[in-house]
Amino acid sequence: MIPVDPQPSREDVLYTFAVGSNSGRDLEQYLRDYPQYAAELINLSHELSRDVCEDEMPLSDKDLALIDKAWLQHVAAGPQEIVDPFASLSVAEQRELAQCLDVPLQVIMAFREHRVEPTSVPAPFLERLASALNSTVEILKNAFALPPKLNLARSYKADARPDDRAQVNFEQILVEADVPSDKRALLMADKN
Repeated sequence: MIPVDPQPSREDVLYTFAVGSNSGRDLEQYLRDYPQYAAELINLSHELSRDVCEDEMPLSDKDLALIDKAWLQHVAAGPQEIVDPFASLSVAEQRELAQCLDVPLQVIMAFREHRVEPTSVPAPFLERLASALNSTVEILKNAFALPPKLNLARSYKADARPDDRAQVNFEQILVEADVPSDKRALLMADKN
């Protein structure tokens, strides 16, 4: 035979009272049956009998405007999500972007992986890049602040994997992409 526990737990008594309580007589019965839980039963009875306070007067337009203003300030103070215009580019779109900017695909990949040092990119090239991405220079600069991405899909012939964490000067990216010096000079020019 399984021994029966003659005393239910405090949680069981309070739960049963809360679910079935609908009059003062119930409280009296529970207090007689479970005097060890008297304080908890009385507190729970008070909680269950409280009226829900509903404000009968609706908020004024001025109050609603103040709430909206405070909410907008709260949202603006929070961290802003940084949009990366390169993140959703397919390989075909990356190739198209490279052709549009007249640079090797390797240069676009460097931007996509956030390996380009943003301050080294000439403003005219940055404006052309933003325009080609249907973005703004500000959004691009924010995206450049993201940490460099490690491209695991690439294969390397070196004994050790290159360190993708360090950002590289834009001109160095062009050199590594075998961009001819005359074309590199045009891309690095500060004038359109």
